[in-house]
Amino acid sequence: MRKWHLIIGMACLLLTACSSGTTVTTGAASEQEQKPSLDVKLTVTGNQVTVKVDTDIQISEEHYGKARKKGEGHIHMYLDDGEKIGVTEEEKVFKDLAPGKHTIKMSLHNNDHTPYDVTKSIDFDIK
Repeated sequence: MRKWHLIIGMACLLLTACSSGTTVTTGAASEQEQKPSLDVKLTVTGNQVTVKVDTDIQISEEHYGKARKKGEGHIHMYLDDGEKIGVTEEEKVFKDLAPGKHTIKMSLHNNDHTPYDVTKSIDFDIK
């Protein structure tokens, strides 16, 4: 009978340990949960557009293309599916745009160009 008490006691301990509700978060999951913010405002004036980016990462011209540093980086912009433009300021002006519909795509990147997986795409018209 004593043997059964020992077995039941051990089973209760195992069940309690398994249901303790403890959650372990790995580094990769933590980085995903802490994605930076990205807000964008476009101002169209004549045949140009000014793109103003608001983000909580520090945009760094000094560390562009260098080692990753938490909370720091730059912006990749693509106008009308064109080539990537590395942007190290919060404002970028595109001049002499043709009349018609255009699309600007932006994404936030670490100094070493690895993505933060934060993107935005905005359509606009030049009259």
